[in-house]
Amino acid sequence: MRSGSEHIIVDGMNVIGSRPDGWWRDRDGAARRLLARLQHLARDRGPQVTLVLDGRPLSDLPAGQYDGVEVTYARRAGRDAGDDRLVEVLRALRDQSGVSVVTSDRGLAARVQQLGVSVHGARSLLERLDALDG
Repeated sequence: MRSGSEHIIVDGMNVIGSRPDGWWRDRDGAARRLLARLQHLARDRGPQVTLVLDGRPLSDLPAGQYDGVEVTYARRAGRDAGDDRLVEVLRALRDQSGVSVVTSDRGLAARVQQLGVSVHGARSLLERLDALDG
């Protein structure tokens, strides 16, 4: 059972792209690595986590639940497709209390804040994940 009602919705490609660690050479691998780190965060009564990814679903990682992390993908290609999907996920929640969105995308942050949901930058999540790894 999860502690409290914390639910983090992660703008996956924004978080992945926030560190110049060579992710662009293996975009699919970068998505898998972020998922693994988020699973570590969610493990043992951590927050509920939803990871929103752009692009086509990975063949070995279709939309669904993966050890405490819900993975979902943009429904279309093109500009703001992942952002639109994230907002759709957010609007579908019955209760938005305890929900926060992780993105450093100013446009998406403004959209989310208009819905009354708090936003945290990618760096804050990465620091939290780094602390778990260390």
